[in-house]
Amino acid sequence: SIASADMDLNQLEAFLTAQTKKQGGITSDQAAVIAKFWKSHRTQIHESLINQSCWDNVLKNMNWRVDLKSQLRHIDQINTPVAIVEMELGKNGQ
Repeated sequence: SIASADMDLNQLEAFLTAQTKKQGGITSDQAAVIAKFWKSHRTQIHESLINQSCWDNVLKNMNWRVDLKSQLRHIDQINTPVAIVEMELGKNGQ
């Protein structure tokens, strides 16, 4: 919960206080250890979660357009919009 919410120090303190008051929760010593660990490693934990949630491929470029058909054999197909989308993917970090 702490890592997924990327809690700041005030949020962390409120969360740990609530956990110590909850039946079957953590002790105040455990809360102190968790707080100290989070303060020391917050950046690394946050970056690790971001890296785990990113896909290998990233969108590098995207082009799109909408074409209208203005001349066809059959009159019912005239002015039918056609969307053309071009996406360029690349590896993360390249």
